[in-house]
Formats: sequence, C-alpha cells, structure tokens
Amino acid sequence: MPINNWPKEDRPREKLLKNGEHTLNNSELLAVILRTGVKGESALDLARRVLQKFKGFRNMGKQDLIHWKELRGLGDAKISQIKAAIEIARRFSEEKINEKRLKIKSSQDVANILMPRMQDLRIEVFKILLLNSQNRIIDIVEIEEGSVNQARPIIREVYQKALREFASSIICAHNHPSGNPRPSQEDKQFTRALVAAGEILFLKCLDHIIIGNGKYFSFSDKGFIR
Repeated sequence: MPINNWPKEDRPREKLLKNGEHTLNNSELLAVILRTGVKGESALDLARRVLQKFKGFRNMGKQDLIHWKELRGLGDAKISQIKAAIEIARRFSEEKINEKRLKIKSSQDVANILMPRMQDLRIEVFKILLLNSQNRIIDIVEIEEGSVNQARPIIREVYQKALREFASSIICAHNHPSGNPRPSQEDKQFTRALVAAGEILFLKCLDHIIIGNGKYFSFSDKGFIR
C-alpha cells in the first residue's frame, strides 16, 4: 500500500513533523529522503531494502555508484539524495568542532575530529587544521583532492591559507582510501618538505596525520616531527 494511503500518524514525514526526527527509526529516516517508492513497493519498503543491502549508514557512504545501481528502484535522483544526506552528516560533525574552538592536545584529538568523515572516503583528501597560539582550532580547511605526490602546490596553498587566517601553527592530515595509514615514501618526503617550509615562514607544522580505517599514523608521535 502506498504511504499516502497509510494513517497519518504512521507516515514517516508526518511522524517527523509531529514528534521530531529523533522518533524515527533508520528505515523511516531514509524513506523521508527517498520520498517515493517504486511500483509495488513503498518508500519505506525501499529504504529497508537499501539498509539491508548496505548494513547501515556508514557503509552506505563507502559504496561506489555501481553498487547503488544494483538496487532496483534507485535512479540517479534517489542515489544523489542519499549520498548528499550522508555527506551533510559528515560535515556537520566538523562544523560543531569549529564552533567550539576545541583545543588540540594530542594526535588522538585530531583523529577523533577527522576520522568520522575521512576514513570512508574513496579518494585522497588533504586537510589542514589552523591553530591559534593556544592550539585552539581557528578553522579546518580542505586543500584538495588527489595525492601528496603533487607536494609543491599543496605546500604553497597550505601556508597561504594559514598566513591569511593568522594561524600560529598547523596540523595537516590526509586519508589513505586503502584503509592502511602506514606512510609511503612520498608521504615521508612530503612531510619533510612541509615542515621545512614552515620553519622558513616561522609557522610551525605540529603534525601530519594519515587517516586509515579506524586507525591513524602520526608523524609527530613516531618522532618524524620534533
């Protein structure tokens, strides 16, 4: 039966507006995003099928488009709506961090902030934390998607942004889509160049962190950065 024919108190959208989004289960929340079902299947049925295939929201964020296309009833519009909602959730966590101006005391603090969004990305993304003199976050800036193999343009842009925001120090981070945070030779060479450039500008690079799947590597913790 189409959701429009259900009693109003059972419809996910009406339930959300009346009682709040926290009262909806995962399938109902996803049904609100999907908006409509397909022939012979309501939006809620379709949502349940999506969650059954991907085993939760986090795993949905990891999937390539080809895996989404395997699901009957999911076209480009519905897939885009779901992926946009997942990305909004990831960015929301970083916005909350920026608003609080949290103080960074260790590499674990950085990992706690960045890992929820970065550990599931399928491409390399490079970010910098801009810090004030008390090591509180001024901003988190995404530099570019790609690889640290293109070291010089990234280093130039890193310090341009840091100087523009009057940062006292920076912490850099990028992810390894493989899930293994062990640094490559390119990562090591890039970090040496990054630290050296900061010394010339009297703007210290405190750490370079590589995010993997549920784990990370800190160049500072391992003694590569003093």
